[in-house]
Amino acid sequence: MKSSVGPARGNVEPDSHDGAPHYRENNGFKVPKSMSPASEKLARAEAARIEPVLEGLWKKKVWDAKSVRAALLPLGYRNEGPDSQQGRGTLHVQDMDVRQGLADPRPVRPEGALISLRVRDDACVTAFTQPTNYQVSVNGRYPESGCTEPRGGH
Repeated sequence: MKSSVGPARGNVEPDSHDGAPHYRENNGFKVPKSMSPASEKLARAEAARIEPVLEGLWKKKVWDAKSVRAALLPLGYRNEGPDSQQGRGTLHVQDMDVRQGLADPRPVRPEGALISLRVRDDACVTAFTQPTNYQVSVNGRYPESGCTEPRGGH
């Protein structure tokens, strides 16, 4: 006898990543806060200043954190820690995060740089550059980690 009932899904949470129970609750730390329209406008303007610098570095095959930082500081940003409270224009550039290798289980640090710029208390520009590509984005601040997307929760 063939059953017409599909596989049991348990407690499905609507509007979650895959319907998993408590997805939003367990992953809320990965969701940036909202930006005000004025802050978003300022952040987009800063992203437009950063993008051509990263594009130029990427075309030259330069994506190490030291060189990226040196290229961005002339735009007038302050060189600070990852979530400095110094206010608008606070730049943080770091090496890519360590990851587990695909073919080798030992941790590896990919080539490239992660960039975050605190534009306002509620607005950030985040970017990366690496051998395969670069990207510049605008987002609100993360509840636990400021402008940098958190790798794990508490």
